[in-house]
Amino acid sequence: MVLFLASTAQAADLPVLPASDHPAWQAVGRVNAAGYRTREMCTGTLIAPDMVLTAAHCVAGTDGVGPRADEITFVAGWLRGTAADSVSGASIWVHPQAYAEGALDMRYDVALLTLERPSTVAPLGLSDTEPEAPFGLVAYSSRRPHMLGADFACGGQRLAGILRLDCAVTPGNSGGPVLVRPGEGWAVAAVISAMGKGGALAVPVSGVVYRLNAPSPPPKRP
Repeated sequence: MVLFLASTAQAADLPVLPASDHPAWQAVGRVNAAGYRTREMCTGTLIAPDMVLTAAHCVAGTDGVGPRADEITFVAGWLRGTAADSVSGASIWVHPQAYAEGALDMRYDVALLTLERPSTVAPLGLSDTEPEAPFGLVAYSSRRPHMLGADFACGGQRLAGILRLDCAVTPGNSGGPVLVRPGEGWAVAAVISAMGKGGALAVPVSGVVYRLNAPSPPPKRP
């Protein structure tokens, strides 16, 4: 399978999220890496006061070599030059199977960025159920980096461990949340990883839930 992660020019942007709706999505922010060789921005989601969920390739590239944690800044709720909060990274956890074969395995394209301090923004929770449509996508794009895009009516299903959605994604959307609404509020079910022929490809958060609940978590990369 040929994947284009945050570098395709063929996909369409998500519809613009109205500025009046941005306060409800301040937990979604930009993952900015200074000095990284690609200089690509990604999206991330605050899932705990000091922890951001994003895609592994956003912090470690396609070969497992990326910036130091302190070279990454999570900019929460970025809107037209103003942020709800901005916090530097302290450590990075990448799924241990993401680069087990030397190159990125998209089935495990998830990472956690621990922040140097708790954010002032309220986090979004993780879904603990099997993801089912309809799905929501909320993310920044490289072509429209100063406002969120969103689509809350995406169809899709889980096949071969990957969540395949019929909503298009574009550069910068990588690492953004795929959302479900099991009750009154939204919860994060997966992480945007790539674009397939039919739409977005995303990695379910089950591995992240295991890592957060593990009594002896894997070592973090400084």
